[in-house]
Amino acid sequence: MTENKEKTTIVLFSGELDKAIAAFIIANGAAAYDHEVTVFFTFWGLNTLRKDGQVAGVKKGLLEKAFGWMMPRGPEKLGLSKMNFGGMGPKMIKHVMKKHNALSLPQLIELAQEQGVRLVACTMTMDLLGLQEQELLDGIEYAGVAAYLGDAADAKVNLFV
Repeated sequence: MTENKEKTTIVLFSGELDKAIAAFIIANGAAAYDHEVTVFFTFWGLNTLRKDGQVAGVKKGLLEKAFGWMMPRGPEKLGLSKMNFGGMGPKMIKHVMKKHNALSLPQLIELAQEQGVRLVACTMTMDLLGLQEQELLDGIEYAGVAAYLGDAADAKVNLFV
């Protein structure tokens, strides 16, 4: 007889550093408790999955280029939801985290991937914002809201961050 694992789903809608850190701490904690975990990234949350630098060979229209230019590239560039202070807030939080030996957001993302957490980018939002697969981190999945709802329907824990 196969044991059914508990399931946890998280929608990461926010593109703010503190909220992304919280989502990944919860995702990693749930995975450590042997839950099947899915994190579904939509709208500004997709910025968490962006590669740091510009990706060569990506063709975009003017509007897509504008979105790409205005949005932060990757977890190291996210601002805080409160007390951003023109970029000083994230530096202060990162300093405090390092001082307390807490994992950084890139390390939390890597740990989640190592633990088998499914990181799923919303394809509809990618289309709306002009993001392409090669601009996002390796090892993630791509799906629409129906796939997320399928996971969420079976999950005991569903969070929206």
